[in-house]
Amino acid sequence: MKSLRFAMVVGLTFLGGAVFAQSKTESIKVLGNCSMCKKTIETSLKVPGVTAASWNTETKMLKVSYDSTKITNDEVQKKVAAVGYDTPKYKAKDEVYEALHGCCQYDREAGDKLPKAPKKH
Repeated sequence: MKSLRFAMVVGLTFLGGAVFAQSKTESIKVLGNCSMCKKTIETSLKVPGVTAASWNTETKMLKVSYDSTKITNDEVQKKVAAVGYDTPKYKAKDEVYEALHGCCQYDREAGDKLPKAPKKH
């Protein structure tokens, strides 16, 4: 009886560890300016796998929590770039950036050498 109980405790411990290992929280630099940028950036991440997204207008840092079995950091950055905001790995397409409201058009010089974000499907 004790060995069965021990085996169950060990099994649940490993299972619990596997569940927590799938959840990640990361900070990503995202260029932008204002509260409209914040809303657009955060809304772009209302997708399966992302559990929370918060962009700080002062620090330009996006704190995102996600299930790494459903979405990757690269996919998160692609989704943000697809709505017009440059990230460390992806630069938004020029036409998407230019369609942003005037106050949302940030200085892009720092991100000029980044790869372009893929087309939306």
